[in-house]
Amino acid sequence: MTQRTDRIDELLRQEIGDIITREVADPRVGFATITKVETAPDLAHANVWVSVIGQPDERTETVRALGRAMPFVRHQLGGRIRLRRIPELHLRLDDTADRGTRILGLLADLDEGRTPEPDRPLAESLPTPVRRLPLEGETPADPQAEAASDGPKPRRTRRGAGERSARGGGERRKRGSKPR
Repeated sequence: MTQRTDRIDELLRQEIGDIITREVADPRVGFATITKVETAPDLAHANVWVSVIGQPDERTETVRALGRAMPFVRHQLGGRIRLRRIPELHLRLDDTADRGTRILGLLADLDEGRTPEPDRPLAESLPTPVRRLPLEGETPADPQAEAASDGPKPRRTRRGAGERSARGGGERRKRGSKPR
């Protein structure tokens, strides 16, 4: 792959994700994220890798709906990016999250002293977060201190135009130009 095709892949990934999020009105399209785009060297075809959150039947329905939306997405890309030819888009399911979830499940089984089941089906597509238990030698966290630290954090503010002019130099000028 060249730097040009890498830049085109990233541009296509961003634009396809934006089009799916904002312009595809199909209610069957669930929580889908475009994770990667791989274009052929001649830019005639592109594999679009999509990760979908949900149960297996929901993921299948989302991928089907996205497959039907790809001609619309390709047409929208034609108005957004300047390429001589917009590649044909081929949808592929990215199962990286599923494999990661499976590995986390296997590690959890090993942590608890159980023998992992090699062909255990996944109940959900993302792991459920669990509270971390203290290790040997660590002191357990104070629940009252944790509750106090979970409160709202102070917000940082940007300086407004009035504050800029109060400091002096509130007018913008071009780089390299002399002040008036």
